[in-house]
Amino acid sequence: MKIWTLFWGVVGLAAASLSAQSDRPNVVLVITDDQGYGDLSCHGNPVLKTPHLDQLHSQSVRLTDYHVSPTCSPTRGALLTGHWSNRTGVWHTILGRSIIRDDEVTIGTMFQEAGYATGMFGKWHLGDNYPYRPEDRGFQETLRHGGGGVGQTSDYWDNAYFDGSYWHNGTPVPAKGFCTDVFFDYAQRFMKACQAKKQPFFVYLCTNAPHGPMHAPVESSRPYESHGVGMANFYGMIANIDDNVGRLRRFLEDSGLAENTIFIFTTDNGTALGARVFNMGMRGNKGSEYDGGHRVPFFLHWPEGGLTGGRDVAMLSAHVDVVPTLLDLCGIPAPANVRFDGMSLRPLLFPGSAPDWPDRILVTDSQRVRNPIKWRKSSVMTDQYRLINGRELYDIRQDPGQQSDIAAQKPETVARLRQFYEEWWAELEPTFSRTVELYLGHPQALEANLTCHDWIADSSTPWNQRAIRNAERRPGMTGFWAVKVIQAGEYLVELRRWPQEIDHPITAGLPAGTGVPGSSAFREAPGRAFPAVTASLTLGGRTLEEAVAPGATSVVFRLRLLPGQDRLQARFRDADGNEMGAYYAYVKKL
Repeated sequence: MKIWTLFWGVVGLAAASLSAQSDRPNVVLVITDDQGYGDLSCHGNPVLKTPHLDQLHSQSVRLTDYHVSPTCSPTRGALLTGHWSNRTGVWHTILGRSIIRDDEVTIGTMFQEAGYATGMFGKWHLGDNYPYRPEDRGFQETLRHGGGGVGQTSDYWDNAYFDGSYWHNGTPVPAKGFCTDVFFDYAQRFMKACQAKKQPFFVYLCTNAPHGPMHAPVESSRPYESHGVGMANFYGMIANIDDNVGRLRRFLEDSGLAENTIFIFTTDNGTALGARVFNMGMRGNKGSEYDGGHRVPFFLHWPEGGLTGGRDVAMLSAHVDVVPTLLDLCGIPAPANVRFDGMSLRPLLFPGSAPDWPDRILVTDSQRVRNPIKWRKSSVMTDQYRLINGRELYDIRQDPGQQSDIAAQKPETVARLRQFYEEWWAELEPTFSRTVELYLGHPQALEANLTCHDWIADSSTPWNQRAIRNAERRPGMTGFWAVKVIQAGEYLVELRRWPQEIDHPITAGLPAGTGVPGSSAFREAPGRAFPAVTASLTLGGRTLEEAVAPGATSVVFRLRLLPGQDRLQARFRDADGNEMGAYYAYVKKL
């Protein structure tokens, strides 16, 4: 069985009314990080107040059984391509498994080639080096932090949620204010510029909030301070998002753009903290195979297209449906060489136009391991049932909290869903061995900045800057970079304990950084010294070693490389033989 679903093509109203490019709708896709289905007051949250999102909810077509992956990078890989997360190479958030394959075609490329201006603002988390960055994947205007969150290893050094530096079209620039405010501001400027040029736009606005660490503007967290620092700032970040959504929608109204803009609000996985207060009766939260881990809100509002009015669509849908749906609504044909795992939801969005909608089966899973494991934290879903880990069966209509396992009473249903998963897995499994390599020496990117966020290791990596400051080197946390040398030639490989932007001695510690409102920031940890005496590099079939000079901020190796796949492994050692990975490697083709 082929799991691919072919793109339906542009049908009816959309193609007829959008024939001229100037008539095509704009698209604004807002996706937040770690905000669950219950983290909205319109869904019944008894504590949190989200008046602007509540208003959007009241005016939108809502997908009430919409599912993503249980963690962030996998959702983004699927959302941007229309392919199962595991097919895109993205099934984890670290370990080199959060980098989207170079042959995937993203929605940014599809819209750009259709004449749209494309912008991406906020969290990417699908690769920080060429050709995996948003500016390489169809987005013409970008402002993003590094890695999976502000203050993570790949991010600009010492970033916290306020007054950070972000990569603007590939170049780090400082910005004033809270991160979410900055991303919305840049997006709004981009839309204003597109309107001046009379060019339709596609905006992918993806906040890192409310992902931890828990920081929010004081005025946003203050109403929730009785719930403790963590929850107050989690809700404060959502309240701030709500304010920004309201501000952005007012801008669209005032600019005359709202009528012909498809405005979408959704999130990337189940709640990180909100289940402590309210989870819509669902079982599980972020990372879980139960619905609380992957059923999330999805609101779509498009006045000119007739998608308004506060109407629910209860049929099963998922992140893989977003690309084919938006192409369909905007009158953009799918690329000839792309087949989607999802399908256009247009027949569901317009009342009365889906008489033969199929009884679909969809799969989501939470791998978060170096190599995918069959049945691991999986949910095989229909409109009525959830098969969990290949063993437990729940009737979601009768038992939305997934408390009563009915697998023994429904062996035929279990067998049908298991068979679907078996065929799904058999189709995807051959792709799992395709490690995504970081490019070295590409003509369009002769320099590559590698961080330990992308080490391929046994268990984890030092994925945030607190871990770098703590000199973490636990077993299973030190790995290698999978690389691909593009051009033969002479290369410089510069190994560092601390990143280039601070140029600090390899052996020296660091003082603790300043705090920000909320919980402890990554930069508040003092940096531990590591008395390295040698540095070693394994690459190109050779292992080289150099002494670490007193006060040196880096150790530089020069070597000749041939094209092909390789592993780059870098280490610092002290006089007693204790070893620590070089957290940063800067590679330059001469």
